Amino acid sequence: MRPGAYLDRSVYAADPAASRGRLVPEPASPTRTQFQRDRDRIIHSAAFRRLAHKTQVFVPHEGDHYRTRLTHTIEVGQIARSLSRSLGLDEDLAETLALAHDLGHTPFGHTGEDVLEELMAPWGGFDHNAQALRIVTRLERRYAGFDGLNLVWETLEGLVKHNGPLLDASGRPLPKFAVHGVPGAILEFDARFPLGLSSFAGAEAQAAALADDIAYNAHDIDDGLRAGLFGIADLGEVDYLDGIVREIRALHSGLEPARFINEIIRRLITRFVEDVIAESGRRLAEAAPQSAAEVRAQPRAMIAFSPAISKADKAIKTWLFANMYRHPRVMKIRVEAAGALRRLGTRFLTHPLEMPGEWGQAAAAIAASGEGEARQARLVCDYIAGMTDRYALAEHRRLFGSAPDLR
Repeated sequence: MRPGAYLDRSVYAADPAASRGRLVPEPASPTRTQFQRDRDRIIHSAAFRRLAHKTQVFVPHEGDHYRTRLTHTIEVGQIARSLSRSLGLDEDLAETLALAHDLGHTPFGHTGEDVLEELMAPWGGFDHNAQALRIVTRLERRYAGFDGLNLVWETLEGLVKHNGPLLDASGRPLPKFAVHGVPGAILEFDARFPLGLSSFAGAEAQAAALADDIAYNAHDIDDGLRAGLFGIADLGEVDYLDGIVREIRALHSGLEPARFINEIIRRLITRFVEDVIAESGRRLAEAAPQSAAEVRAQPRAMIAFSPAISKADKAIKTWLFANMYRHPRVMKIRVEAAGALRRLGTRFLTHPLEMPGEWGQAAAAIAASGEGEARQARLVCDYIAGMTDRYALAEHRRLFGSAPDLR
């Protein structure tokens, strides 16, 4: 049996032995499949390590028990593997995509993304999926023979398209890209190594995307309850969560709060996972794809929530937006973090040579070559997007003499 092979792989699963390969050809590994090799490259990347110090919702010094981008990513990986195992997909590819899905995120969570979108508006904006592609195809510098990680086609396709197609059948950008169009980094790479931007990604990427939804709904409720942003009784405002709370109270009267919270989260994850498995099984049985390519060619996602759970998912997200992401404590931190990043970005866009080390050297080389404002701005964007929360604050202190406390 070849390394990493499965005995129960479905006909529509991605097959590492039939991968479309890498942009730069490499000899096969004697001990790992193509997807296992990609997973290992991501885990050993600098961008992956930085996730430990990037905010999910709370900044790290709010407490040691709240999620960071790294712990969130690990949880997504676990759920993605569970979904894939039950559906006969390639677990390694699903885990690889889960581990890579947030590599392009900025410091301070979505606050940083909003600031970079604002600052980069004259040069195509900012998209964290496009930034993740830049990281794995250009910015990581670990190998003598190429920039980036030289990942296989299936990993790159899933990284770019795990949330669905980017273009319609005629090649026009879908509505979500109406403002800036499909990010230039994606189009430029697609011209070199076509990723099929008008089709869905494979089933493993679809599973990783839903694993992300399941993980952050559950752990944001968990973190919000433990931080005191809302109480268990407040969850009754969402019908689906109210049903879970009532069930636990009926089964375990007098349960202490910490265990009660764990019961909520455990049941929420389990039911969403089981729903995805059941609904995806129905869709796959109906469409009967005979290959991974046929999964991509379907007119809708094959891995999905049922209508009832999709409705619950939207209700939970809407409630969390109002009660957690816009909570006064969170908003205070967001406003101060946004101000710090905006000052950094404005300073570096006007004085790019003030970036330290190799970044300042690269800025000087761009200036000497006359390559243009857009190239310089994208370099600044790469630098800021790669910062951890604490490094961004350290840079703010270096340039401005102080930094917000973010408490």
